[in-house]
Amino acid sequence: MTSTTPAGGGDSTVPVVSVRPITLSAPDRGEDLRVRVTAPTTGHHLPVVIFSHGMSLGMDDYAPLVDFWAAHGFVVIQPTHLDSLDLPPNDPRAPLIWRIRTDDLTGILDQLDAVEAGVPGLAGRIDPDRIAVAGHSWGAQTASTLAGARVVDADGTPGESMADSRVRAAVLLCLPGTGGADLSPLAVQYFPFMSPDFAELKTPSLVVAGDTDQSPLTVRGPDWFTDGYRLGPGVTNLLTLFGAEHGLGGIQGSHDTRTTDESPERVVVVQQTTLAYLRTALGLDDDAWPTARRSLAQAGEPLGKIDSK
Repeated sequence: MTSTTPAGGGDSTVPVVSVRPITLSAPDRGEDLRVRVTAPTTGHHLPVVIFSHGMSLGMDDYAPLVDFWAAHGFVVIQPTHLDSLDLPPNDPRAPLIWRIRTDDLTGILDQLDAVEAGVPGLAGRIDPDRIAVAGHSWGAQTASTLAGARVVDADGTPGESMADSRVRAAVLLCLPGTGGADLSPLAVQYFPFMSPDFAELKTPSLVVAGDTDQSPLTVRGPDWFTDGYRLGPGVTNLLTLFGAEHGLGGIQGSHDTRTTDESPERVVVVQQTTLAYLRTALGLDDDAWPTARRSLAQAGEPLGKIDSK
């Protein structure tokens, strides 16, 4: 598939190609890992974003973000995690599925050569020194583990670090907050691993949250999704979208009918700000992020605000 995404913020775009599925070896996973790769058809030294989807979604979702980033020069790699493959409740992998998700992302990093080889014309064009991770909802928690966040064990102590030094930046969309007493009974029963420790989340990161995102996983309000910014030393920026719920206006794309706050204008803000953050965080354009911050602050009727620390 080849497409051209409309320019955002005055930046030029290039044609994009998407290839799926590319099959990567994952011997401890129980089945191979399948990924979708979306990349510019031109350019060299291309930065990489590895994107982790939310629960039950997959490699074909999040086109509004993926296509936009690729049209502006990024190679975006999307795995389909096991939770999208209808595992039966008694599957022995189910209790560790959060860990297998992280292994999916590190497995992609370990096999970038195979990813390149799977896309005609991409070989030799990826910059292995400019890699970011991103994710939405559960996928944001997955991405955050490569940036240094840890999952708290049943005894209340942070588990092992799965941080990866190859990752230079992270974009964390609707990142679940702290666990323990903050979790709802539903989350305690089905998602006990949503108990992050952010103390070692030191990789430069942007958190994006909606100020009306009321999750059934927490007894708190929308501020739960800002815990990573408050507690993670590497999370230096928080984009709060006014009136946004969990879909952030529809970033999952047309495949997901669960978006309850559809807003093309809000999606554009997410597209442009995340792109600007990635460009600055990965050393491509020092002015991109400061310019995006000023533009949002100076808007007559801003759709959000950016806090920094």
